[in-house]
Amino acid sequence: MTIINHMMKSFAKNVTGLQEGLHPENLAFWYSEIIKEAKDMAPPWLADKINARQDPILPMKFNLDISKRAVRYFMIAVDNNLEKMPSTTKLYFLKVQESLSSEIDKSLV
Repeated sequence: MTIINHMMKSFAKNVTGLQEGLHPENLAFWYSEIIKEAKDMAPPWLADKINARQDPILPMKFNLDISKRAVRYFMIAVDNNLEKMPSTTKLYFLKVQESLSSEIDKSLV
């Protein structure tokens, strides 16, 4: 019986950890870290064209306001921070990268 209790506690802890990775506060923290790093990498004339705003009504929605020329720096910053993120947050930002890539591809066609 104690093995089952231990397994259930471990399972509950894992699920809680996965849920916390997608909390709006955690996403906002990682967006700020990524934006800060992208601005540091970008040339000074391009740094002010990299921004993200959290939607006040839908807290998990972020409006990424970024120049097409600055997307490269944002992608590099996401790649640099992926290892530090919880797994669900990592999946979220991989999807953000995928969406950005598809939007850039659309604009090139």
